[in-house]
This record gives sequence, C-alpha cells and structure tokens, in this order.
Amino acid sequence: MTGGHRRILVVEDDPETAGQLVDSFTTNGYQVDLATNGKEALNRGTTGDYAIITIDRMLPDIDGIAVMRQLRDDGIAAPVLIISALGEVDDRVRGLRAGGDDYLVKPFSFVELLARVEALGRRSDTFARETILRVGDLAIDLVSRTVSRRGKEIALLHREFQLLEYLVRNEGRAVSRAMLLQHVWDLHFDPSTNIIDVYVGRVRRKVDGQQAYPLIHTVRGIGYCLRAPG
Repeated sequence: MTGGHRRILVVEDDPETAGQLVDSFTTNGYQVDLATNGKEALNRGTTGDYAIITIDRMLPDIDGIAVMRQLRDDGIAAPVLIISALGEVDDRVRGLRAGGDDYLVKPFSFVELLARVEALGRRSDTFARETILRVGDLAIDLVSRTVSRRGKEIALLHREFQLLEYLVRNEGRAVSRAMLLQHVWDLHFDPSTNIIDVYVGRVRRKVDGQQAYPLIHTVRGIGYCLRAPG
C-alpha cells in the first residue's frame, strides 16, 4: 500500500485512547493524522486525502455526528468508522443514518478495530491494498493467507500467520513481547506464561529451519526482530 492511500484520520479527544489508536494503526502500516476536536477534524478532513476516518461521537467543541454530516456535505466520501461510548441501538442508528459506515462501541478490541478498518478499506476508492509482503526470500500473501520462502510454501496456523505478519510489518524493528501480546493476542496484560516464546519458536522452526539464513532474531531483554541480512 502506498502513500496517501494508507492514510487514516483519527478524530479523538481522549489522549490515552488517541495514543492507542495512533500506535495501533502506525504499527500496522498506516499513515495517521490526529485531530483532537471537531474544528481540527473539519479542517483536516476537507483538505487531506484520507482512505478512512475514525470519529469519536463526544468531542469537546462540535459533536462527532455534526462533524461527519459537514464532511459529507462538503463532498468527503471516505468511509467513516464512528467510535463511541454511546452504545444504545438508537445511538448506533443515528450515527449510521448521519453518514457513518460502521459503528464501534467503547471499550473495544484493537483486533476487531483493525478488522473493521480493513473491511471499510475495501470499499474506499482511495484505499490501495498491497497483497504480498516480502522480506528477503520470504513472501506473505495476505489474500490467500499463505507463506513461502524461495517459492516453497510454509504451512502456518492462523495465530502463527498473524504473528509472522506483525513481525514482517515491523521489519528491522525490535518488537517486545508486550507488543505481540497486544497486537496479535489483543491482551493488555502479561498472562505470566511463555505463550509468546512458544509461538515464536514454532514460527521460527517453520520459517527459518533448513534455510540459508535466519530471518527471526532474538533481541536480548526486549523480544524479537525480523530482518534479512545485508
């Protein structure tokens, strides 16, 4: 995915939630702009080429629904995901009828958030989808959900595929166990198990076993890093 075609506008006034949203989208390959109030959202939304916009209902100056209606009136057609603590049926219906494409109630799972954004992205005219990720001789096909090295397919279980995809998207970066727990398992606490090391060990054996060089490396005291030599 390239350039502005991976841009998301996050409209959220709560600093903690905003930081989590920006971090989650960024680590999954998106370019993210943040607006913390309605006025800033309207300014950014009408001037930027966004593939997707997420909007909080309860903003400090202009209600999120009013922001969305104004963007629609201004001809902005980017899919909008409304994120709100208001979860009653009437709240959701009002948001969708006002021009929202989807509605996610707080608190939410970041795994579900990303899945909904990807689904909305498939509707967006400006959303360019990459279908294959490559690092060295490793290829991950995101459509067929297959993995191969030097053209030879590697069979991975669902969670193993998710783990490898996250490492590949963070190529060259040290990824902590906490990051893997949050973004692959959607856990925000340490379950006091060695689940990460067990799964990384499985993926490493399948991906690096019998290969000319390893891709998955242990970063002592931190976690893991996926990188090709050179």
